[in-house]
Amino acid sequence: MSGDNKVAPIIIKRKKVSGGDGHHGGAWKVAYADFVTAMMAFFLLMWLLNATTEKQRKGIADYFSPTIALSRVSGGGDGPLGGESVFAENVLPRMGTGSTSLRATAENRQKGSMSEGEQAEQDAQDEVFEQAEDMLMGRGGESMVADELMKHIFTEVTDEGLVIELFGTREAPLFDEDGLPTRLLRDLAVVLVRASALVKNPIAIEGHTAAYPVVIARNPKWDVSGERAAMFRKLMIEAELPESRVARVTAHADREPKVSNRMDARNNRLEIIFLRSAASME
Repeated sequence: MSGDNKVAPIIIKRKKVSGGDGHHGGAWKVAYADFVTAMMAFFLLMWLLNATTEKQRKGIADYFSPTIALSRVSGGGDGPLGGESVFAENVLPRMGTGSTSLRATAENRQKGSMSEGEQAEQDAQDEVFEQAEDMLMGRGGESMVADELMKHIFTEVTDEGLVIELFGTREAPLFDEDGLPTRLLRDLAVVLVRASALVKNPIAIEGHTAAYPVVIARNPKWDVSGERAAMFRKLMIEAELPESRVARVTAHADREPKVSNRMDARNNRLEIIFLRSAASME
């Protein structure tokens, strides 16, 4: 009887249910993909900034923020910035924003400041300047300038003529510590003489320097800028530029800085200007 009264034990089985682990979700993949995309865009931007010239960067900036051109030296617009782009500090126009007493704007031409013949001659000169500029910088194909030299050249067509700016950097100056032309400047002189064959206009050479510390007893900025312009004139003549084509050699010292920091090495530069013909300047 005792054996018949045995009851089987009751076994209760509990099943543990837990939520999915965090690493099985997909939200982190979206965040990671966004991060990788942003990094790729960043490195592409850094590469573009390093591989392009100032003129090309301005063209890229104008492509993404197009404006209506009101002058030959910058984008359009009549706001406080006059239509300048984000690179305005490096491309400030030399003489106003497109108009001088010699070169009137379209509005002033309507008032009789320039005859049709004078306007036609100016347009013809602009076309010649732009062709020389394109050939020099390689916009239409192969450039006359090697890549290592091109980054030291900036060009623009202004009211005064075709301005070709040669500038140095701390790593590659135009003049050495003794004030003598470096190999870079000598090579640039040869290139400029070759380019001068494309444009028959008279040439002006202008010297600019960075500012010197105010504590020095005698500031040599005027003497230095004049000597540098004269030395470059001599280099161009040695490279077989006809001496008669040089109309003037001018010293500007630090009065026309290219960047806001007057002591920046970028302000050490030479400007070679293919002047407009005397007939169109009257």
